[in-house]
Amino acid sequence: MRPPRVRWRDVEPYIFISPFMIGLVLFIVGPTFASLALSFTRFEFVAPPEFIGFENYDEMFAGDPKVWRSLWNTVYYMAGHIPLGMAMAFGVALMLNQKVWGQALFRTMYYLPSVTASVATAIVWSWVFNSRFGLLNNFLGLFGLEGPQWLADTRFAMPALIIISLWGMGSTIVIFLAALQGIPESLYESASIDGAGRARRLWHITIPMMTPAIFFVLIIQIVGSFQVFTNAFIITAGGPGDATLFFVLHLYNKAFVALRLGYASALAWLLFVIVLVFTIAQVLMARRWVYYEGEIR
Repeated sequence: MRPPRVRWRDVEPYIFISPFMIGLVLFIVGPTFASLALSFTRFEFVAPPEFIGFENYDEMFAGDPKVWRSLWNTVYYMAGHIPLGMAMAFGVALMLNQKVWGQALFRTMYYLPSVTASVATAIVWSWVFNSRFGLLNNFLGLFGLEGPQWLADTRFAMPALIIISLWGMGSTIVIFLAALQGIPESLYESASIDGAGRARRLWHITIPMMTPAIFFVLIIQIVGSFQVFTNAFIITAGGPGDATLFFVLHLYNKAFVALRLGYASALAWLLFVIVLVFTIAQVLMARRWVYYEGEIR
């Protein structure tokens, strides 16, 4: 019996997706399982990994107070960054959705900061918040106010980083703007005929129709907040007094400063579990407030 003949159209799809699949295995799936295996070892880079069971996890939960400090700092950052960032991006998107002269220019200007090199942006902002020569304190001095030592004071370092984070909200603005343009104009026309003002149209039409985009941005913002690193690393290095020591920065210090790669892998898996729990919780709660057009409830 002759073997079945292989036809080109049967193998062609697999050939085209093979570069992606190879990259997925080599750079994502492989390192993921490798980090899980390393999390059960003592691996300090200069010597082969040594299996130690759950010692890294025991130290993480009971012997490393900076884990809980870094988690608290990350949650604190989330509580300030996400509401402020989403509210400001939503307001800017509403303005950019108006048909005015220079609309394309304004949209480009608001989006540009999000594609600027993050390291360069962090350096510029570190000078803005400089207590002696910074623009912000000099501006406050014009009104007779003495500005605080933003980046050297444990009370103001985190608020300063939250303010800096608002600079890169261009991507969120684009998402909200796309959602706004997807709302049928007929809904607004019907509401206007019924006598609804701008505030009622915003509350009863715009916001409900944008809840899928708001939900998507919320998930992305939560994940991104747990991964915040660059600004804290460049501007404050986790200080003063660990006031801006984020979880990923603590993970970086353990991996590439202390060279404890096994312990850092355990920290990475704790981060994965936390992000997974937050994401699942958001997905479950979304059923109560996210509205999809055409959905029957």
